[in-house]
Amino acid sequence: MRLNADFSHFACVTPEQYRWVASPSAGVERMMLDRIGDEVARATSLVRYAPNSQFSHHTHDGGEEILVLEGVFADEHGRYSAGSYLRNPIGTGHTPQIGEEGALILVKLHQFDENDLLQLAIPAHRLPWQPDRRPGITYKMLHTFGDERVSLERWESDTTIDYPALPGGLELLVLEGSLCDAGSEYPKGSWCRYPPGAALQLRAGQHGVMMYAKRGHLSDALSQASAPGQ
Repeated sequence: MRLNADFSHFACVTPEQYRWVASPSAGVERMMLDRIGDEVARATSLVRYAPNSQFSHHTHDGGEEILVLEGVFADEHGRYSAGSYLRNPIGTGHTPQIGEEGALILVKLHQFDENDLLQLAIPAHRLPWQPDRRPGITYKMLHTFGDERVSLERWESDTTIDYPALPGGLELLVLEGSLCDAGSEYPKGSWCRYPPGAALQLRAGQHGVMMYAKRGHLSDALSQASAPGQ
């Protein structure tokens, strides 16, 4: 399967475009955002767990990154409420076992640098917001490695930022409010991916925006996706 697999172009999925599909485990559904591969894939997805569901044990051959959006995500290592940020490096494994709260998570698979070995479980909802050098913006830094930066950002109403160029691309998930670019306004639940080298202007909507932001990570994906045989 190849879905939004051309990393040289802008890609976006808004909530009205969601199409949930069943996973191999009962009570677990996926909304695929981008994907290269079948059941084992380089993938970015929303995953929805029904109450008291589970997913079979699996090993993260390419690493796993999770942001808990709703409910409580749980496995044999702990319980992680909404706002938690998890990183499971290459070679780790677990068995998700969800309680009566259910869970909705953002998941990114097979996107780790092989040297990025830090395992994380951050209660990001409890961290204080830090003032950014850019007026009208506060942030919570979640992870950095090489050129990759992962953060939560909160922009006040109508805050506008110009990006003259994005050497490693930019990926966003709108968590609250809305975000605008030159062509559209993206409401809560929208996922947007801007390619390496893109120049753009982004603006918070009338009620501001809070978002998951990942930057600097798409250059390798661009080269891998365009390699012969991909």
